[in-house]
Amino acid sequence: MSQFGFAPSLDDIETIARAALTRLPEPFAGHLQGVVLIVEDFPSEEMLDVLGIEDAYELTGLYTGNPAGLESVTGDLPPMIHLFRRAILDEWADGGVTLAELVSHILIHEAGHHFGLSDEDMEWLEAELKKP
Repeated sequence: MSQFGFAPSLDDIETIARAALTRLPEPFAGHLQGVVLIVEDFPSEEMLDVLGIEDAYELTGLYTGNPAGLESVTGDLPPMIHLFRRAILDEWADGGVTLAELVSHILIHEAGHHFGLSDEDMEWLEAELKKP
């Protein structure tokens, strides 16, 4: 049993993710203000089909939208970070990290796509989140 009860809810995951966003250093934090955070139990069938993924439990997060710095076309949806609760909980159940660490890791990875960051840059951002 976790600190949230039996299983963290969609709202619990969103609260953890928003807390992680507030700890991001500038200029990243400012550039993510227009990015929509969506927490759902599972990705849509359309998302899975586009990505060629058969098992919804394989996808913990997804960035959709134009990367930072690219002009959007009128009518484009805003950039979005999707977090998928059930896959996150499955990965968390495997142990090794706290739920907050896992959600932060996924969030940084997806935010990294918004900025076109390398894996090394994403590791630096994760380290920044872990600082007191």
